[in-house]
Amino acid sequence: MQNQFKDKIVFITGGARGIGKGTAEVFSERGAKLAISDLDGEELKKLETEFSSKNTEIITGEVDVTNKDEISKFVEKTISEFGKIDVCIPNAGAIGSSGFSDRKDYNDEDWDITYKVNVKGLVNTTDSVKNHMIERETGKIVIVSSQGGRKPRGIGDKGRGNVLNPYLVSKAAAIQFTHALAIELGKFNINVNTVCPGRLWTTFWQKIAENHKVLNSDFAEMDPYDIFLDQIKSSFPLGRPQEPRDIGNAIAFLASEDASQITGQALNINGGSIMD
Repeated sequence: MQNQFKDKIVFITGGARGIGKGTAEVFSERGAKLAISDLDGEELKKLETEFSSKNTEIITGEVDVTNKDEISKFVEKTISEFGKIDVCIPNAGAIGSSGFSDRKDYNDEDWDITYKVNVKGLVNTTDSVKNHMIERETGKIVIVSSQGGRKPRGIGDKGRGNVLNPYLVSKAAAIQFTHALAIELGKFNINVNTVCPGRLWTTFWQKIAENHKVLNSDFAEMDPYDIFLDQIKSSFPLGRPQEPRDIGNAIAFLASEDASQITGQALNINGGSIMD
């Protein structure tokens, strides 16, 4: 698979860490050129140095996906420097507003930020890329959603109130948007799918674990990472945590010609915790 994506241009938002970075690593190893955006400029600098040392061609941009002008300009920069975009991976996400980890219930700001990033930011990204793909009559869009968009609550969530509701609803919206976009773009030979990760030890899940610790007495004396592992063992048939690269491998499959007849689908990558 070393040259599976040779000469392909892969565009990733929220790519400086977590699933985004793990996905970038997978595509880099398979020969792709990368365009990666994130809000964290310092992490982007580290990322650019890391991938350049591996002889991967990469450009980065400090971009807020909720600002359509910013994401559009980075798309234009990518096309200007690389000539095209073959694969678009909208990955940037938010789980809640400041203080999320210490609260039982949501506030208005939680709804505002998760909608702006997880829904409007997603739409801004695909809107900025799709006309280019339509002109070329080819392209792959793989959206990063969550198993939470399919199953609203999990084992161990008792006593946590409704603080996760804005995030879960936003990810359900991302899945429905995938279906709608696949119908819209199918006639232009553009595949649109989404992946639904389960539980990975990222900054997102660290916040959830910290929230568990504060609000659920069963976890009060546990380290956040041990809470995470407890959740995996109690609710995942495979019983082992996922890594960002696991998600990246699935995204790479959906972005490959092996998946040319797959569109409008939401692929669970969650160790069996959801089987529908």
